[in-house]
Amino acid sequence: MKKSTLRDWGPRLLVFAVVVGTWELFLSGAQNFLLPRFAETATALFHLLFSEARFWQALYISNQALILGYAVSLLVGVPLGLFAGRLRWTDRLFNPYVGVLLAMPVAPLIPIVIIALGLGLAARVFIVVLFAFVFITVNTRAGVRGVEPSLIEMAQSFGASEGQIWRRIVIPGALPAIFAGMRIGLGRAITGMVMVELLLVASGLGRLLLEFSGRMQSDMVFATVLAVIIEALLLLTAMQRVEKRLARWAPDVSVG
Repeated sequence: MKKSTLRDWGPRLLVFAVVVGTWELFLSGAQNFLLPRFAETATALFHLLFSEARFWQALYISNQALILGYAVSLLVGVPLGLFAGRLRWTDRLFNPYVGVLLAMPVAPLIPIVIIALGLGLAARVFIVVLFAFVFITVNTRAGVRGVEPSLIEMAQSFGASEGQIWRRIVIPGALPAIFAGMRIGLGRAITGMVMVELLLVASGLGRLLLEFSGRMQSDMVFATVLAVIIEALLLLTAMQRVEKRLARWAPDVSVG
């Protein structure tokens, strides 16, 4: 095994062992018989993934809203952040609304969205967009604002067009922050996907969680939550791989 692999996985396995040990230690002294042990949760997760067809159906339903909502968030958030960072009038126009969405919790807006759009896919997609796009926008804007102004001034002095400045300086310089916003937005999108299904629209994974909770199957509840976490980690890992290929020169940058 390579030393780099050991450096990467050694701390991760140590943290995992500490979490499992703390879990078991807490349960050994707790009086709550509803909380499952780690072995019970792992067994339920195996059953969920390989023997429970309803889980994959629920995952498919939930991921419809996740994929569509996240795609719309990227199509809206990235261009808006780019223009807000480069064009002052765009920033002055949209910055108050972006600030309101950052400060306002999205959960109270869910009933309003349901009233306006119903209980279908459109409402779930819109809520995912509300959760995700503002963080993509803010990070993208910060990345553009973080580009060294002297590089732009130098390019302008040599006669570079605005399109060349965008392609050669602004977008490459903002790329690390854009990917940081995409990672944060993905986490928020998954949160929105599960939250709307738990609070109002009983479909997909949210419906499965409510069903297991109603039957007092706490091991299946924990297993479903772990499955969502595993999916999120896989998606984030895939995004980091893409980022390393496209912006391998840049450090990790996160804003928001």
